[in-house]
Amino acid sequence: MRLATWNINSVRLRINLVTDFLRAADIDVLCLQETKTEDAHFPAAALAEAGWAHHAYRGEKSYNGVAIISRLPLSEPGHMDWAGRGDCRHISARIDDGPLVHNFYVPAGGDVPDREANPKFGHKLDFISEMTGHFAANNPQNAILVGDLNIAPLAEDVWSTRQLRNVVSHTPVEREGLLRLIEDGGWHDVVRSHFGPEEILYSWWSYRARDWAASDRGRRLDHVWTSHDLADSIRSVSIERHLRGVEKPSDHVPTVIEL
Repeated sequence: MRLATWNINSVRLRINLVTDFLRAADIDVLCLQETKTEDAHFPAAALAEAGWAHHAYRGEKSYNGVAIISRLPLSEPGHMDWAGRGDCRHISARIDDGPLVHNFYVPAGGDVPDREANPKFGHKLDFISEMTGHFAANNPQNAILVGDLNIAPLAEDVWSTRQLRNVVSHTPVEREGLLRLIEDGGWHDVVRSHFGPEEILYSWWSYRARDWAASDRGRRLDHVWTSHDLADSIRSVSIERHLRGVEKPSDHVPTVIEL
């Protein structure tokens, strides 16, 4: 099975990019974040026509939104409203009687890394803390967690750990929180494990850069984890950097695993 995660930054705006990627990369299951569309307007018909007829999605107008798109049957669709919010930041489904997939869009957290001055940052920290408690109490088995988690936890996940140490997404409290979620929650970071501890890895480049490729100031905000029982089943991992350079791209690129 080939599975990918991608913050698409509007699935309706980029539906052709999505279907082209599904075909070219031979993807079985694609988890999208920031779909930015209400369920009534989700492009299910276009995806089914392309060959990916099984869907689970939760969306809201203009913001957030998550989806699991599959050419394999889906069962047990569900979601949780994390941190006491009703926003569409999580969905789960089981893939063809195989692994249960959790797809997350963790809050970005605003610009100020202070929960008292910036409630958005507090929301982000509470979200990660609640995820940690949930999975620590419900040890994942035969499970995969993916998504835009909006945190680059390691120095090798950013272009400059020194310059970004006080920038939201790479602050010590966020990094420690995400690593605690992996450890206490029973997950294995298969992307980092595949490439090794020293490989510089990015999955996001800001739209603000005049030439994103030349400056190459990226961050690894998009993650794929498996429960420990699936860790040895990973056959390949790739980060599809070239898709940042297409016409009207998302600022994120897909991360793909084969297991």
